[in-house]
Amino acid sequence: MIFGDVPVTEAEGAILAHSLQAGDTRLRKGRVLGPEDLDVLSRAGIARVTVARLEAGDVEENAAAARLAAALTEGAAGVHVTAPFTGRVNIVADGAGVAHIDAGRINAVNGGDAMITCATVAPLHRMMEGGLLATIKIISYAVPEHAIANAEAAAKGARLGLHVPVVKTARLIVSQTGAEPEAEKGIAAIRGRLDALGAELSAISKVPHELGPLSTALGEAQEDIVLILTGSATSDPADVAPSAVRRAGGQVARFGMPVDPGNLLFIGDLKGVPVIGLPGCARAPALNGADWVLERVVCGLEVTAADIAGMGIGGLLKEIPQRPQPRRGQTK
Repeated sequence: MIFGDVPVTEAEGAILAHSLQAGDTRLRKGRVLGPEDLDVLSRAGIARVTVARLEAGDVEENAAAARLAAALTEGAAGVHVTAPFTGRVNIVADGAGVAHIDAGRINAVNGGDAMITCATVAPLHRMMEGGLLATIKIISYAVPEHAIANAEAAAKGARLGLHVPVVKTARLIVSQTGAEPEAEKGIAAIRGRLDALGAELSAISKVPHELGPLSTALGEAQEDIVLILTGSATSDPADVAPSAVRRAGGQVARFGMPVDPGNLLFIGDLKGVPVIGLPGCARAPALNGADWVLERVVCGLEVTAADIAGMGIGGLLKEIPQRPQPRRGQTK
């Protein structure tokens, strides 16, 4: 591509590099200059303009962006791409899910020609319908064919899209001590989380905060996922709720997570059905560590103890109104 300052008389067919006000006419950058544009410029006393002119083997910005978007999303689920405009194509979520981002392939694309870029949300970022998952931008007005071909090759297999929800039904078991926080408020917050992911809170069991009733309620569950919200905070792997999972024939893979708020979460399974012991902060709709785990499980992703251990980086979340600034002034 040839880029530079030329006389207006030599600019026909070139791409205007910078927007110009020519008398009463505004000519925007990216416009392919025709004879009438040159006349407008000349009458306004503008003698020279900065333009870009494609050479043999160059691929125009919109065509290049569309090609890269197609390569990045080949085989992907849950997204669509927008029409290219000014060298940009957006990848947009069709519905709820968590982002599938192949960081290695995205880095390979961005490590090639610097005029070819792709910016994405973080891996496993929660997405809703219409959310922007990624944007491809060709910075220059054109790039060489070999450069966009290399970017396409680097993008192959990225499948930039969504892990879409697969869980359809959920059971919430609420244990009660007689002094627990507002149970209905917590149920509403959890229902809202599931609704947003297209899952139904199809059963609610309220039982005493005791080992026997909790394990019995777990054994009765027939839903795709089981959530436990205890009236008394779970403070040890041998506490009532984790012990109830084991008594019912399940296992606990991890108790405790390095995300705040959300430390007191535990996760396990009961005969192949995921079980999540929710921290008390899940009673509020504000983001907490349970959201990260619940979203992934609902979207069919296995969440291991190692996965949870790795959530600490970026896991210091905002304070919630129910616990204003609790970490300030603490000595322990």
